[in-house]
Amino acid sequence: MIEYNNLINGIITTKISNIISLNLFLFIIFALILSLIIDMIFGELPTRIHPVVIMGSIINFFKKLFIGIKNKISGLLVVLGVYSVSIIILYLIYLICSCNIVLFFIVFSILLSSTFSVNMLLKTASDVKDALDENIDKARQMVSYLVSRDTDELTESFIVSATIESLTENITDSYVAPVFYYFIFGVVILCHPLDNQLFYLLLIPMAYRISNTMDAMLGYQTEELIDIGFLPAKIDDILNFIPSRIAGLFIVISAYLMNLDGRNAYKIMMRDARNCPSPNSGYTMATTAGALNIQLIKKDTYILGDDNKVITKEDISKAVRLSKMTICLFTVVIILLFTLIYVIL
Repeated sequence: MIEYNNLINGIITTKISNIISLNLFLFIIFALILSLIIDMIFGELPTRIHPVVIMGSIINFFKKLFIGIKNKISGLLVVLGVYSVSIIILYLIYLICSCNIVLFFIVFSILLSSTFSVNMLLKTASDVKDALDENIDKARQMVSYLVSRDTDELTESFIVSATIESLTENITDSYVAPVFYYFIFGVVILCHPLDNQLFYLLLIPMAYRISNTMDAMLGYQTEELIDIGFLPAKIDDILNFIPSRIAGLFIVISAYLMNLDGRNAYKIMMRDARNCPSPNSGYTMATTAGALNIQLIKKDTYILGDDNKVITKEDISKAVRLSKMTICLFTVVIILLFTLIYVIL
């Protein structure tokens, strides 16, 4: 009788565990889909409530607090301070919203959408192309917001190059990396359930976005930021190491699917990706240059690709379409892989 009861209890426990696992699996998938829809339809959240803007304010606070310390410990203090405050804020939001699953799912998806910027990434590049149709000075001004170089005297070809560089470099940190880490941790909690696991599921891509924002604000090789920005820049390099290479490979596959030069995309990626000062950004920029058979140039810094044809503003449109295909393909493949892992488990 005891053995029979143990068997029944074991079956019930297994069924409950399977139901919980299925619900978690569906939550992870549909939260990503909803967050991507939110980003593509509505774009960025209002500035006053945008998590990245709030992160920027927190980073700026700790920057002012520790920048007087003229060694690399200042960067560590900033990192610890920013992560601590951000985690507390995120956990408070989690506690407030977790009382209602529908509310939590919506808030979760909105916050997840803030960790990537597909809409803004694609639209900004297209807007530069439109500006070139109207006025080159307007295009120069728009590009100045995207790149850290002097744009006042850029010719059309260099404006196009800078736009494609910015677009393709940001494929990694504006989508592939946060989604990659989101699903990696999704697999972890499917295998080893945790308390407050949905909080940690959101924390992981948010933590990546915090790191990326710290690098954007502090990771410049200037006398003022050389110490305080060292650690944030290195953390961002480490976090982007795998996603950037994955993004590059997906651009190669996308180029084949779009009847672009996929073979050359792979060749240029392997040959030129390391030409950039960043250990990661070249993997998407060089691959795109190869796929479009163009040359991307940042004066006195790097040359990516071969000068097979004159670069024109139409190449921006091609790069946008290639980026869309890469993002769509990556999304489909990673969801299918996640589903396969769930079925195997």
